[in-house]
Amino acid sequence: MFSRKSQAFQQAGLCAALLFLSTAPAFAHHAMSGETPFTFEQGLISGIAHPVIGFDHLAFIIGVGIASAFISARFVMPLLFVGGTVAGCMLTLQGVTLPIAEIVIAATVVMVGAMILSGAKVPASAYGALFAIAGLFHGWAYGGSIVGAEQTPLLAYLIGFAAIQYLIAAAIIVGARAAWDAANSVPLRIAGGGIAGFGFAFLVENIEGLILPGVA
Repeated sequence: MFSRKSQAFQQAGLCAALLFLSTAPAFAHHAMSGETPFTFEQGLISGIAHPVIGFDHLAFIIGVGIASAFISARFVMPLLFVGGTVAGCMLTLQGVTLPIAEIVIAATVVMVGAMILSGAKVPASAYGALFAIAGLFHGWAYGGSIVGAEQTPLLAYLIGFAAIQYLIAAAIIVGARAAWDAANSVPLRIAGGGIAGFGFAFLVENIEGLILPGVA
């Protein structure tokens, strides 16, 4: 999957691993302190912020960027995830409930990190399916911040979270390609391990919360 030697990306990968493993999973997901956006600007800010301050979502987006960097249609792949998040958000607005959503979200973070960590040549179709399905659940979670909003802030919210997710993934793709070294996949695998480790911690927290309410 990966090759060539890169000191810079090794340091970046190690930093990513430490960041994800040392961050408390239950990080706030709401830029508006839980308030429903009422204006275009508020909707846009909330949409941009949600995927960034929700570290479970951010971890997955970074994983999407790393994985996509080594697929031929690299700038198309993130659109599968972004499209899925828009669809998932609309499900929330339609009153559809996805079962054990937070557990599935955490599991998708573990999966994308583990796939990168393995260093195996994973088919683009497998990544595409993961991105699209994960997008539905991540997007469903995004929808909770905009329920009850008017059309204008809702549209701004959709634009905001769709744009920021794609831009982050695209930036990761560019950075990974620039620093890539085909002879040394360790740095990228370290980053994948960090993502998987963070996702696992978040997964355990949510399972504990499901089994023992009030503990997590």
